[in-house]
Amino acid sequence: MKKLSIALFLTFAGTFVCTFVNAQGPNKDSSDTVARPRKKEGEPAEADMPKIPSKFGKKEDRLPEGPSFKSDVTAVTVDVAVLDNKGNFIPNIPRGNFRILEDNVPQTVTNFGLGEAPMTVCMVIEFSNRYQQFYSEPWYQTLTAAYGFIETLRKEDYVAIVAYDIRPETLSDFTTDRMKTQEAMQRLRIAAFSESNLYDALTDTADRMSEIEGRKAIVLLSSGVDTFSKLTFDKTRKIIQTAGVPIYSIGLMQAIREYVDAQGGMGAIQRLDFLQADNQLKTFSKESGGQSYFPRFYGEFPNIFRAIHEALRSQYSLAYNPSNQVKDGKYRRIKVELVNPATGEPLRVTDAKGKPVKYTIVAKAGYNAPRAVE
Repeated sequence: MKKLSIALFLTFAGTFVCTFVNAQGPNKDSSDTVARPRKKEGEPAEADMPKIPSKFGKKEDRLPEGPSFKSDVTAVTVDVAVLDNKGNFIPNIPRGNFRILEDNVPQTVTNFGLGEAPMTVCMVIEFSNRYQQFYSEPWYQTLTAAYGFIETLRKEDYVAIVAYDIRPETLSDFTTDRMKTQEAMQRLRIAAFSESNLYDALTDTADRMSEIEGRKAIVLLSSGVDTFSKLTFDKTRKIIQTAGVPIYSIGLMQAIREYVDAQGGMGAIQRLDFLQADNQLKTFSKESGGQSYFPRFYGEFPNIFRAIHEALRSQYSLAYNPSNQVKDGKYRRIKVELVNPATGEPLRVTDAKGKPVKYTIVAKAGYNAPRAVE
């Protein structure tokens, strides 16, 4: 079996630059899968029950869930994860050690909390025959990463699966039923198109998730390459910043890219394309309050899943009312710091032995202020 895997890996690597598979993709199912509660005794048949509106449907298709209210008070909520240099969450940091700056102006924290809560996660998976060919190394790595992350979720967590090539397709809507999630993953067998429109897929998902309440995130499995999206990189950044959904990117194909490059099979233009792709994933993750990872070996995946789990599951939730209440629709930058409240200097974190610990603060980079209605 190992010989077969190695042979397939070398076969794909030798044809990496110019091979495209024109295979017919799986049958498309136009209906989304919506999580439903189990039927209890005495309840009407499913056909007689009212339809449950999809959380992931188009905005114009969503049904209102009761009355809506508008307020002139603008509050900003910032979810913050503090991680050590090994990716472990640092708990028990008091409220007074957090400082929030909006456009370099200190803000007053009005609400502070910490706790674990169910998550709403959408996995956005690149599945283009430009790279994910049947029985190819990238195809196998993509599925390994996707299944591995799903196994880290708890039974109360909601997860949706979106695959993209020339366009994004919802393979399963948000559900806690892992059987439906597994069925969606089973459709990722033969990629249908050679396009990989990352910008369109990511912005579409982030925009639709922007109105979902509670702890939410996008886990992106992608090479980072965009081939033919309608949106530009700059417009994609703005939409992601506005949506407020953290993106955790796992950059694929690192090992095979290095192998092909070492064999002289990658030209300067393609090398530059992949460098740009990695930088795009880093930018999307950083500005949305997530993180990016670039594994080269399968053995790195468990630590990556654990780091994402830690960052998503346990977070400090801070809220403040901006000192700038002008409704101009402009982008405002947010910076979260850990400080010593007595001196205002950066907080020094130590381990159980008293040794200093380097830490990283993960939070969204900013938001767009509301615009006054004329």
